[in-house]
Amino acid sequence: MPGPLKVRGSVVIPEAELYWRFSRSSGPGGQSVNTADSRVELSWDLEASSALGPVMKERARERLAGRLVDGVVTVAASEHRSQYRNRLAAEERLAALLSEAIAPPPRPRRPTRPSRGSVERRLSEKARRSQTKRLRRNNDD
Repeated sequence: MPGPLKVRGSVVIPEAELYWRFSRSSGPGGQSVNTADSRVELSWDLEASSALGPVMKERARERLAGRLVDGVVTVAASEHRSQYRNRLAAEERLAALLSEAIAPPPRPRRPTRPSRGSVERRLSEKARRSQTKRLRRNNDD
């Protein structure tokens, strides 16, 4: 767990750029409920980071705009009872979040036209459906 955080491909966040904070988890507990700081917050300063190039940094800034507080991304984990497992969960969450944020944009859609066969199948199915409904009508009018 200690060490750099691998995000995707060659993107690795150095351990020195990750800031950890621990606190008591909410919810029911056991005998150690009032002493164990099992809740984990993992923060990473996007603006001050050297892990991303300018293009990826701008892409991440745009996509994480709603999550950034003064250029810092924070992820919390408290679903496990042990601090170690919460640390792993927080690292995994941050890596997934950043991986999605720095991913290249999808290729633009190339418009296509339906094939002649698919158009004919669609129209013949419409005609068949229309015929079925026409036969169901009450012609006593």
